[in-house]
Amino acid sequence: MAVEINDLAAFLSVARAGGFRDAARVSGVSASGLSAAVRRLEMKLGVRLLNRTTRSVAPTEAGLRLIERLAPALAEMEAALDVLNRFRDRPAGTLKLNVPAGVARVILPPIITAFLKAYPDIRMETVVEDSFVDVLSAGCDAGIRYDERLEQDMVAIPIGPRVQRFATAASPGYLDQHGRPQHPRDLLAHACLRGQFSSGAMPAWEFERDGEVIRVDTTGPLLVRPGPAFDLAISAAIGGLGIVHLYEDWVRPQLDSGVLEPILQPWWQNFAGPFLYYPGHRHLPAPLRAFVDFVKESNASSFAMR
Repeated sequence: MAVEINDLAAFLSVARAGGFRDAARVSGVSASGLSAAVRRLEMKLGVRLLNRTTRSVAPTEAGLRLIERLAPALAEMEAALDVLNRFRDRPAGTLKLNVPAGVARVILPPIITAFLKAYPDIRMETVVEDSFVDVLSAGCDAGIRYDERLEQDMVAIPIGPRVQRFATAASPGYLDQHGRPQHPRDLLAHACLRGQFSSGAMPAWEFERDGEVIRVDTTGPLLVRPGPAFDLAISAAIGGLGIVHLYEDWVRPQLDSGVLEPILQPWWQNFAGPFLYYPGHRHLPAPLRAFVDFVKESNASSFAMR
């Protein structure tokens, strides 16, 4: 029975992602192409591998048995092909990273620019999402997350700045009209532009000074989901709609230009920078090994310059 390896890979991608659209986003193959591949595979095998509804896709019992045997086999094939990198002058292949929007916006650009210039035969793919994910199930080689959202049983190394902080700001016009908060609790009387995680959670704004931590459950006229939507909140703040509370690096250009004015600076809370994490129990593909080594060397250089 002749079965295309690409069809098997398509089935595994869809099963891991839990849907054709999510699998398409991760794999780079269109949802219609993945659907056709799975249908072709099911016809050749003579069994249904996926149960499809309007809301979800889940493996059948036959599909689960195939995944159990297929996933290790495909991983071993990838590892076998990656061995050829030893015979090349430079590592080659694709590196897939899963990262949150804040990291993609302010931390990754200088790192990946230098990395890809150093390794021109490596191609990097990034999936940007703020929710907690299993990077392997999502078809990625590694992920970047903050400490409280790291997956267990993973190797984690620092990447980017080791200390970041939240900044609170509004337009000078808004503050002239509504007053400048002197204490975090003053925000309860202001219009605050909030963010919401994809899970639906809306974390309170946190502030810290001299060991005292204050959490303020603010309200306001605009609610955005993470990611590029934060740019909408920043634009709204510049327009005088209310106050934003975001990573300082994200709003630093607006603070420097003066279109946003910092408030409550003595209360801005520091937090630990992100980590690159990856499975430590499996063979590391050459592109990932090169990236890990590059990040470690960058960390060592940064430490030596202090």
